[in-house]
Amino acid sequence: MIDTRLRTTQFVAEQTLTKDTVPVDVDAIIFWIVRDVKRAALEVASYGDAISWAAQTSLREMIGAADLAMLLSNRKAIDEELRETIDAKTADWGIDVRSVEIRDVTIPVALQDAMSREAQAERERHARVILSAAEAEIAHKFAEAAETYANNPAALHLRGMNMLYESVKERGSTIIVPSSAVDTMNFGGIAGLTSLARAAAAHPSDQGSQAPPGPWSPPSDSTHQAG
Repeated sequence: MIDTRLRTTQFVAEQTLTKDTVPVDVDAIIFWIVRDVKRAALEVASYGDAISWAAQTSLREMIGAADLAMLLSNRKAIDEELRETIDAKTADWGIDVRSVEIRDVTIPVALQDAMSREAQAERERHARVILSAAEAEIAHKFAEAAETYANNPAALHLRGMNMLYESVKERGSTIIVPSSAVDTMNFGGIAGLTSLARAAAAHPSDQGSQAPPGPWSPPSDSTHQAG
């Protein structure tokens, strides 16, 4: 009596070298059905064992013709190639191969560690490339800012004041600034310019009658009495 239902057979290829000479263990399963009962009974003595050996031989041939990378990443194409190869061998026995599926591919532990280190090195290289590109972009922006500050000293002083303010604001601490740095920032001159700008904005009609402001100087303590 021949069973015409869909059947499965597991087959394994152990320590088989790939095209790039990597030993692998491959576990696969085949789904097949008896299409012609008469031919399955008369053409082969034990069609169950025959299909198992044919599948295992085809698997070894496929592994020897494929690289490890292809074996690990292109499972669907390999499954279809195996199905066609095994089906061509079993067609004369009245057996139809419906599908072949590779369940697992095992590689040596030492090779797994090497591949892991290689992947980690590749990720680190990619991170360094991104970091160097970011640093180049930041340097370009700094160069543009330097040109702007070189042509506008008041903007440079205001930037320094803002940096001091942000430092105290974020850290909530007191920063001691040397008097030489304060003199360099010229807070008094900046305050005077700011006051003049605000006064001009408040009275725009008086700008034509006023003389241009001269250098700022502190008020004199001497008084003048009428003779």
